[in-house]
Amino acid sequence: MKLLLQRVKNGAVHINGTSVASIEHGLVVLVGFGAQDTETLPTSAVWNTMLQKMIGLRIFSDEQGKMNLSLKDTGNNLLLVPQFTLYADSRRGRRPSFTSACPPAIATKLFDTFVENCKAELPERVQCGVFGADMDVSLTNWGPVTIMLASEDFA
Repeated sequence: MKLLLQRVKNGAVHINGTSVASIEHGLVVLVGFGAQDTETLPTSAVWNTMLQKMIGLRIFSDEQGKMNLSLKDTGNNLLLVPQFTLYADSRRGRRPSFTSACPPAIATKLFDTFVENCKAELPERVQCGVFGADMDVSLTNWGPVTIMLASEDFA
């Protein structure tokens, strides 16, 4: 599993010109699952560690302007966007390979579970894109602050 966190002033997802999700101040997180990820991943310690790290990472400014507050501390919002291309392999040739990405049937279930777990931690503050849809994702990166969390780093 990979999570690409972007601290944002705003973020939105549109599908066919229709807004399906939007936030002000918070995180837009691209969520990807790899071929090694299985339906048992949500029961693992790595899953919970990454979820807690994402919502607890102190990357928002306190009253002194230091990055010292988390998403949970600030009351800011979370926009989750499914993104299989986080597992692109572009080492050879000019067209990336996506064989390292999780099969869609499993990845859909994992993404849905991740969204539900985030909603349980941050009630009324979670929005999400649509798995498998052709989405237009927009954001204003704040800082910019962009951080990658990868499951292999927490195993």
